[in-house]
Amino acid sequence: MSATAVTPRADLLGSPVPAHAATRVVNLNQGMQSINVVAGDTVRFVNGSGEFGWSFNTSPIVQTFDLNQVAPNGALGHPVRVYVAPSPLYSERAQFNDNDRQDTRLPAVIR
Repeated sequence: MSATAVTPRADLLGSPVPAHAATRVVNLNQGMQSINVVAGDTVRFVNGSGEFGWSFNTSPIVQTFDLNQVAPNGALGHPVRVYVAPSPLYSERAQFNDNDRQDTRLPAVIR
């Protein structure tokens, strides 16, 4: 991390979940330096000594953080950087309704 980087508060990084609730499994190993997730992902992390689950219901301002901030003590023996991509479900204009699909300023023509 650079000298000007700020460590995000833990409450902005998501929340712990039971490992069996995860929809994705990541096997942690000594060579792993980073992991990519999408905001909203629920991941089960597995290593030789155990497992833990994490829901990445992160704040939109969080783009990256060290997994050691949320992992149980001793779960990782080295830094693993998490890169959080924004969820496509909540990006601007991702959800439409009928009014978005038509111009409501003009009356409909009845034939």
